[in-house]
Amino acid sequence: MHDVDGNRYIDYVNSWGPLILGHARAEVLAAAQEALAHGSSFGAPTEAEVALAEEVVARVPAIDQVRCVSSGTEATMSAIRLARGATGRSKLIKFAGHYHGHSDALLVAAGSGVATFGLPDSPGVTEGAAADTTVVAWNDRAAIDSVFDESGDQVAVVICEPVAANMGVVPPEDGFLAHLRELTTRHGALLLFDEVMTGFRLAPGGACEVYGVTPDLVALGKVVGGGFPLAAFGGRADVMGQLAPSGPVYQAGTLSGNPVAVAAGLAQLRLLDDGVYRGLDRRADRLLDGLAAVFSEHGIGVQIQRVRSLAGLFFADEPVRDFEDAKAADHGRYARFFHGMLDAGIYLPPSGYEAFFFSLAQSDDDLDATVAAADQVASTL
Repeated sequence: MHDVDGNRYIDYVNSWGPLILGHARAEVLAAAQEALAHGSSFGAPTEAEVALAEEVVARVPAIDQVRCVSSGTEATMSAIRLARGATGRSKLIKFAGHYHGHSDALLVAAGSGVATFGLPDSPGVTEGAAADTTVVAWNDRAAIDSVFDESGDQVAVVICEPVAANMGVVPPEDGFLAHLRELTTRHGALLLFDEVMTGFRLAPGGACEVYGVTPDLVALGKVVGGGFPLAAFGGRADVMGQLAPSGPVYQAGTLSGNPVAVAAGLAQLRLLDDGVYRGLDRRADRLLDGLAAVFSEHGIGVQIQRVRSLAGLFFADEPVRDFEDAKAADHGRYARFFHGMLDAGIYLPPSGYEAFFFSLAQSDDDLDATVAAADQVASTL
């Protein structure tokens, strides 16, 4: 990646995840250009949108039907509206430090930029908008059990990032996702996985496949558009059947399923075979093992937390299991590390609350150069 001043960087942000194949992959650009030649927008479904839906349904075990939207924010917002409409209930449970886009009800105790800038929530979000949102600690079974004991018959949906990736990377503890599945089923609530980060990055079927847990609804983004503005949500046929025009829950968007974005996303998805995921994992192994050795050699306590090719780096002495642990890490030190690496031509996530993203465009030389730069920067920390 090059900036306006002519500096060259090795990119570990990759547009926050979708560029698994790297920037400007030829097959993705060709598909978008071909689609653009036929028209940029119709405000109506296209054949390619149906093909993308079929590809998503074939890959994600939790999805019977899918609806395209334009952003991850729209995907989670629409899925929550659907969950409330399908259950006739109003309460939403989310986890502290999980980020689900910038719709009002989901900015309570959110991760990503909200955490980075230390915002308690966000001005402009009224008390009424957040009144039906309950926040509990990630990986805390007792906390969510208590909420369901008190008001389980009012809960419409539990939303989570199955791998929390907007407060660094904080995996679910063993059995936690299965516990959420059992708990929501028992109380008649729906379980919504926000796989905007993890969908098609961890595996062909995302976190649903990796953890073997089937939610009722899944929100997808990032990878599904191949770098273009596109997202989707899907799930069980009976729940998705509540969407208009077949049901009473309204959702629409003129640019939803935009043909250019759909073409790019479909071209990328069709290239994501098992060999691609092995390649991503190998790159993650090489870089993260190298970084771990560097920090150990310099006597710096770090936690490198990872699920396949999704990784986070905390300057902390103990594993991070929830948002309080994430906030307690040394983010000032991370900022110094980030700027030192940037000066060395390495573009890392600019916050300790964000994740590293790997792509097939990263060569062994790139990975080794990153480790060598980290060795130099670590000596200054």
